[in-house]
Order: sequence, then structure tokens, then C-alpha cells
Amino acid sequence: MSLPWLRTRSIRARLTLVAVAIALLILVPVGVGGNLITRRLVIDNIFEASQNVASQVSAEIRMGQVPSPIPIRDEITYVQVVAPGGRVIESSNPARDLPPVTAVWPAPDNRIIRFTSCMLPEKNCVYGVGIRATTGANSEVVYAAREAPSFLTTRSLALAIAVQVALLTALIGWLAWRITGRALHPVEDITNELAEITVRDLTRRVPVPPGDDEIARLARTANATLGRMQRAVEQQRQFAADASHELRTPIAGIRAQLESGRLHAEDMPEAIEAALRDTDRLEAICTDLLFLARVGSAEANVKERVDLAGLVGARLKPSSERMPRKLRLEPGVVVEAIEPQLARAFGELLDNADRHAASEVTVSLAAEGDQAVLTVQNDGDGIPEADRERIFERFTRLDTARSRMRGGTGLGLAIAREVVEAHHGTVKVEPVPGGVSFVMRLPLAGPPPPEDR
Repeated sequence: MSLPWLRTRSIRARLTLVAVAIALLILVPVGVGGNLITRRLVIDNIFEASQNVASQVSAEIRMGQVPSPIPIRDEITYVQVVAPGGRVIESSNPARDLPPVTAVWPAPDNRIIRFTSCMLPEKNCVYGVGIRATTGANSEVVYAAREAPSFLTTRSLALAIAVQVALLTALIGWLAWRITGRALHPVEDITNELAEITVRDLTRRVPVPPGDDEIARLARTANATLGRMQRAVEQQRQFAADASHELRTPIAGIRAQLESGRLHAEDMPEAIEAALRDTDRLEAICTDLLFLARVGSAEANVKERVDLAGLVGARLKPSSERMPRKLRLEPGVVVEAIEPQLARAFGELLDNADRHAASEVTVSLAAEGDQAVLTVQNDGDGIPEADRERIFERFTRLDTARSRMRGGTGLGLAIAREVVEAHHGTVKVEPVPGGVSFVMRLPLAGPPPPEDR
């Protein structure tokens, strides 16, 4: 059951309270049990010593050698030899002039009895043993007893145990408070550092405590998250700057063409044509940006089994045959994917190959282990190693001399990578002799459910 008052406290306080509660659950039963066991052991020791003394005196009676007075042995102070009828024949000095310590009389068939008696005047209760000296019907009975220790007749033992339990509980609570405080101190440092981090300064990192415990792993994970956040924010800022520049260019072109047409009516048809071209480019950029925003979103997460050979074939049919293409497609390569997105990613790689190929584009598909490998290769100029990752960034063009119209929106390869990574795959550039190869790797789909077979 959840306790509301416990939820309102800090983790340190809650752990301390839990430690105190566990300590009480353990120490209280142990204390009660210790009290009972101590009492039982002391009483059993008194009974055992009393029985030994009574047995010795019984033996002396049978030999007719009972000393007078009876000496005190093993701290058994009250020793009496009582005849039938309750007359005390002999006793130890502390029991002299006292009535019999108990009225309990052992039967012939039960020669030894244990008793607790509170009959002695102005004395505490006594624990003792009575033994018939002989088996005869008129045998004397030897009583040996001693007063109960004071802690058995008062609450001193229980009070001492209660004090010990309280002190131990307080010690455990203090230790739990100190230990949890020391253990959670790095968490407080992490909290304070995270509170100081803002979107304007994502370079700060939380302190990582030594070791490899949960808090250290939390700190390293937080730093890794901050690193990813910093890179994402920097990319977002760079993207905003690039997007504003890319969008400003066609907008400025449209404005310039319309102003030229207004000043020179005879140039209006040409101005309108140029403005339409810039409008088409502006629309293409907006469409690509919207597509990138939707990749990996929850609204498009319904995947299906996709035959990559069929997807490639369908994408090739409507495309213009700008370059001759060689196909090497292995049938039966199936992945779990959102088909329209995957078709768009492959289309972007194919369009890029068409733009850069010198004479030929080669598309190959094969299954390698647990991955589907789709390769789009062209025989154009190679890509420098330093630029093989940069070309997947948004609005990146290696050929600055290429016109924006012929070079596309600058988002094609970025779209391809976003889509592939959203499908838990990879896409990268691999150098090949006499050209460039874009390699897309995706995890193969498992066997279909029985009803789909």
C-alpha cells in the first residue's frame, strides 16, 4: 500500500525511513524474543541448581548425615527439610524460622517437582525444586529455592532491551541518512548543473562521479543526451540558416521577375515563366521540408512487409531513362518498412545517380546475413573522403557551379538518410573503381505469420 506521507519526502528521507522501519521490524521481535529467552534461561538455571542442591541433601538424609544448619550451595539460599504435615525439620540459615516455602507436596510416583512460590513473608517470589528423600509414604521432602533476580520481577530487563533497540534504531537511521546523503550527493550536483543548462549554452556537462554504479551511468547518459541535444540544436540552427537562404533565393527571384514585368510590359511573359520556375522550386523545397518533418513521426509508423525488388522495379518504370541502367535484383528480399517513404529514399538515390553519372547507373539488390543491401552505383566523378558524410547534410552541394535547378533542392540525400535511419538501417558512400556507390542497408523482415503464408 502506498503511503502519501512517504511520497512527499525526498529519496534520502524515504530511504532513511525505510531503513528505520526495517530495523524496527527486526529489532523489536528480536528484543521481545531476547527478553523471553533470557527469563527462561535464568529460571531454568535456578531450577537446575535447586535440583542439584535438593538431590545432595536428599542423599545426606538417606545416609543420616544432614548438617545443621544446611549450608548454602550454588546460591540456593532457601533449603528446607519438611516432614509430612508441614513441619520444618532442618533448614539453611536464611530459611530458619520461615514456614515451608511452598505447599506443593510431591507424590510418591512423581518424586521431583518444580514450583514458583510467593508465600514467604516480605520476600520476593522464589523458584525452586522439591524432592522426596525416599520412596516411602512418610518420606521427608527437601525444598531448595532462591529468590527470583530483580530483573525478573521488575521491568528493568524489558526497559534495558527497549533502550538498546531504540539506540540501535537511531544508529541505523543516522547511518542510513549519512550513507544515502553521500550516495545521492552526485545526484544533487547533477540536478544543480542541469538547472543551469539553457538552450543558449548547451556546452556544459554534468559531473560524472568515479566508478561504474547507477549514478555514474546516469551522469554519462545525461552527458551523452546533452551532446546529442547540442548537436541537434546546432544542426537545427544551421538548417534554419540554410533554409532561410534557400527559400530567400527563389522568393527574391520571383519578386525581381514580377518587378521587371511591371516596369517592362513587353517582358511580362518571360517574367511570368521565370517566376513560375522559381515558384516550382519554392514548392519543391517546402514539400521536401514537410516530408523530412514527417519521417519517423507517430502518424507514419505503420510498417508492412515490402519486397525490395518489386519496390525498385516500380520506381524505375515511371522514371525517365536519362541514363542506361543495369539491374541485378535478387528476388525475395523482404523488409519491414513504410513503403512510400522507402520508395522516396531509393528515388532520391536514383535521381542523384542520374544527375552525376557519366554514362551508366547500376542498381543491385542482395541479402547479406540478416541485412538487405541495396546499391545504387554511377560511373561519375568520385566523392572526396572528407565529403562522404557531409553530402547527407541538408542543403549541401559539392558542385557550387551546378545550377540550383539542375542540382535539385539540396535535400535529396538528407531525405534518403533520414528515411533509412528511421527504418533502423544505414546509407553511406562507398568508393568503387571508376565511380561512386551509395549503399543502403536495412534489416531483413522475419518470417511472415502463419496466416500470411
